[in-house]
Amino acid sequence: MDTKQSKMNVLMLPWLAHGHISPFLELAKKLIQRNFHIYLCSTPINLKSIKKRITDKYSHSIELVEIHLPSLPELPPHYHTTNGLPIHLNSTLQTAFEMASQSFSNILKTLSPDLVIYDFSPSWAQSIASSYNIPAIQFMICGTMVISFSHHMVKNPGVEFPFPAIQLQGFHEARFRHFIETATKEFEDRQVAPVNDQPSCNFMLYNTCRELEGKYIDYLSVIAEKRVVPVGPLIQGMVDDENEHSEIIQWLDNKGESSTVFVSFGSEYFMSKEEIEEIAHGLELSKVNFIWVVRFPKEKEVELEDALPQGFIERVGERGLVVEGWAPQARVLAHSSTGGLVSHCGWNSVLESLKFGVPILAIPMHLEQPLNAKLVEELGVAVEVSRDINGRLNREEIAQVIRKVVVEKSEEDVRIKAREFSEKIRMKGEEQIDELVEELLQLCKLKYLGD
Repeated sequence: MDTKQSKMNVLMLPWLAHGHISPFLELAKKLIQRNFHIYLCSTPINLKSIKKRITDKYSHSIELVEIHLPSLPELPPHYHTTNGLPIHLNSTLQTAFEMASQSFSNILKTLSPDLVIYDFSPSWAQSIASSYNIPAIQFMICGTMVISFSHHMVKNPGVEFPFPAIQLQGFHEARFRHFIETATKEFEDRQVAPVNDQPSCNFMLYNTCRELEGKYIDYLSVIAEKRVVPVGPLIQGMVDDENEHSEIIQWLDNKGESSTVFVSFGSEYFMSKEEIEEIAHGLELSKVNFIWVVRFPKEKEVELEDALPQGFIERVGERGLVVEGWAPQARVLAHSSTGGLVSHCGWNSVLESLKFGVPILAIPMHLEQPLNAKLVEELGVAVEVSRDINGRLNREEIAQVIRKVVVEKSEEDVRIKAREFSEKIRMKGEEQIDELVEELLQLCKLKYLGD
């Protein structure tokens, strides 16, 4: 293959979650502008959900490829995704994905791509690619600090992480330790090598950039004994359909500059009734304008008004807009009336908020989110809402943090720093992707020289 003349064919295999597929798709869009052809591989239910994002501009260079999971009675095809998946079926989905190796092998045999880019799961992606003499690179859609902290916790129990700003305590520390111990056992049971032991090429990709995580990128490169190549932030662009959810944008148009908080906890976390109550009362007490996206599990029939405190909608009146299910987050964050994001601190939401220069009011819920909250606090672009020793939220604390970040002079630095980070990220432009392309071309050149 003449890498200067021919298109490079890359097969991408993300984990079966929207929060993973989205950065892979955004990376695909960047690469096709640089003479790459992308095969994006996932289950039919996941591919159906992203089809509308592959417009005519991309459809000739991004092909969707179906991978088929085995038929399990407890996991019908509409559950071949984490979106709407009941929590008790998470491990079943992971197991089913691990059982799809033959489907993936058939795909590689048919398409014969030049390169595979794969996620943390499944365990066999690199080895099957290697059996066809295809280079494989791991792309982690999270930040480097989270992986460094997790690695340190496993390898050095009882020893403090060498970066003092990143420490978990109480409720969050106990939950994260349990999460890591469970994940480590699952990896051992499935005989999956940790990130630094994956026997593929000598670098790995992360959805981050040096402006956000410079010291953690360097630290992870040392402890993983592999170069970390930052390729982010990869963030979903704004939807072109201006009529979709236009009532939300019209509502924002009538609010003052930076006067409104956008409240969203991601697509795959569902709040308890107690959490909904405390957040509702916190928003009410703050006296600040808000748009609040509330989601419920698909298998539960819940009326929005029944989930909210009695009389809440009437009391907040024109000051608040409660939306069930989904809202155009990028368009809301880009709007001049938006002055803060009340967030669970999922990595994609963190990157999106910083891209648009919106400060974060951090209410991390689970998994790696408490660590992401510590990172954005360290960067000076967020304020975390404190919990009690049992992990419970408090409405007065929520209201106080909202007013601090959006209204009060005392936290003006947070607003300024968020805008500064936005400028830094935008100035970075496409440099990191250009550097990645050189790495990929070199990798494939070595492969063909070997052939």
